[in-house]
Amino acid sequence: MKEECLICRAPLEYLQEDIEMECELCHKKEKSKTRCINGHYVCNECHMQGIDSLLGICMGETSKNPVIILNQMMSRPSCHMHGPEHHTMVGMALLAAYRNSGGNIDLKKALAEMSNRGRSVPGGACGFWGACGAGISTGMFLSIVTGSTPLGKDNFGLAHKMSFLQKEDEDCFYLCP
Repeated sequence: MKEECLICRAPLEYLQEDIEMECELCHKKEKSKTRCINGHYVCNECHMQGIDSLLGICMGETSKNPVIILNQMMSRPSCHMHGPEHHTMVGMALLAAYRNSGGNIDLKKALAEMSNRGRSVPGGACGFWGACGAGISTGMFLSIVTGSTPLGKDNFGLAHKMSFLQKEDEDCFYLCP
């Protein structure tokens, strides 16, 4: 995993305020606080283009250990040190490990839902929102396997507890500084 600009490999910088930037890849214009020191910006959508290739890893994986599965995903060239892909990958690894441990889920459907939910957490959420996107991903995992909804009572609280516990022991996923 590299923590540099996807365009020129220069270090990233994080601004205090949003400014309008143009994605170097798709040319979409939007406001952001993140760019490289040379001014290059890559939008979240383009940053996550490789996430779909990780579905195959999860579908074919037999390990019951989510850290092993996650490390396989993080070794891929499409996985970057600082990027929104972690907001999806952690939940995907947990879903695969859960199924491999006997959890009764339709893994393909669950991974698609995880991908959809994870993409809604933008890059930089950890620093800008004060909530680690990888930690949020653990809550998404639990929400998916339990069928939790915003109106649920037991499952709703359980998903929140999962997110909190992951943040308390963030070394388990090696994602947060």
